[in-house]
Amino acid sequence: MLCAALSHWAQPGGENPPTAQARSPPAVSAAGDQAESSPRMMENKVFMSFTFYSTILILKMYVVAIITGQVRLRKKAFANPEDALRNGGLQYYREDPDVERCRRAHQNDMENIFPFLFLGAIYSLLDPTPAVARIHFFIFCVGRIIHTIAYLLQLKAPTRSVAYGVAQLPCFSMALQILLATTPYW
Repeated sequence: MLCAALSHWAQPGGENPPTAQARSPPAVSAAGDQAESSPRMMENKVFMSFTFYSTILILKMYVVAIITGQVRLRKKAFANPEDALRNGGLQYYREDPDVERCRRAHQNDMENIFPFLFLGAIYSLLDPTPAVARIHFFIFCVGRIIHTIAYLLQLKAPTRSVAYGVAQLPCFSMALQILLATTPYW
């Protein structure tokens, strides 16, 4: 089909190949002037919602990393001898339960948020209902935030476990929908 279209344009009297602007007309602002057209993915409401919640989760992971560093400095518990020497001496090249708690919270984020990023991106391509997709992303995001707070503040059980379980529900739902949509192609 592409070859036929190209050969049509190459023939005398054939029209010129369309330009990028001809394929997607520029957006017009309320004032009437033309604005840059947005990429197609940015027109997808589900993908934009996914992008919003994913960015919140990535920022949360950065915050946990910063907290871990601050706890290391406050508790003088460094993972590397050169850091210990710089901050008081080799006796501070050691583990600390509070630092380890922060590290476990961060590790748990990586084990759960990275798969969410994959599942959410693919799920966004399935053209789900925007409201339903937003609920999936919101539940996961809130569950992970509560999980981290419960982990770092050592809240009573089963707060952390419930937050973890609730956050997994949308992931299982998205994974199931992806499998159902792709099963005909395996």
